[in-house]
Amino acid sequence: MNGSRSGRGRKIVLWRHGQTSWNLERRFQGTTDIELTEAGVGQARRAARLLASLRPDAIVASDLRRAAATAAELVSVTGLEVAHDSALRETYAGAWQGLTHEEIVGQYGEQYTAWKRGEPVRRGGGELETEVADRAAPVVLEHADKLPDAGTLVVVSHGGTIRTTIGRLLGLEAHHWEGLGGLSNCCWSVLGEGARGWRLLEHNAGTLPEPVLGDDD
Repeated sequence: MNGSRSGRGRKIVLWRHGQTSWNLERRFQGTTDIELTEAGVGQARRAARLLASLRPDAIVASDLRRAAATAAELVSVTGLEVAHDSALRETYAGAWQGLTHEEIVGQYGEQYTAWKRGEPVRRGGGELETEVADRAAPVVLEHADKLPDAGTLVVVSHGGTIRTTIGRLLGLEAHHWEGLGGLSNCCWSVLGEGARGWRLLEHNAGTLPEPVLGDDD
């Protein structure tokens, strides 16, 4: 699934939200609406200053509070409006949500291992990764298509949703998506428009390497 027109030089910045208390506890968030920690707000504020230097043309964000609050920091330094879309929420993972990483491995070990192997798994009875891409990627493309030539869209979302969206936009088969490492809090990846579609220009950018704390580790 690539842009409908090539050669326009557009860019998509996919920015993960800042730190939450559940990230620190390695507790699976999914669609649970968890707020940023004070440190998470600080991360968003710092990253927003860097992203503002890219002179983005548009911002679209998940409507969950951790993403909306992250996006708000970029709004404050750019003056842009943000469009919120529930299709950019994190993967719904049913019974996994609220469990720590250790609890998931202990209670759903076979399911977790199969997911890590790249098999299609409804974690906790929730969504398949391909279903997440089915809902999120079209929203990203819809907003990207409204950009001017050489324009930049910032998408504020969640680690798992960003990874599946990148995989879909790059045209990778779903079982290869695990090859894209997770994003640290408030880091981002950049897709650029090439002659044959979208290309990954940067991944997990924005800081020196930090641990990936969240649903996608």
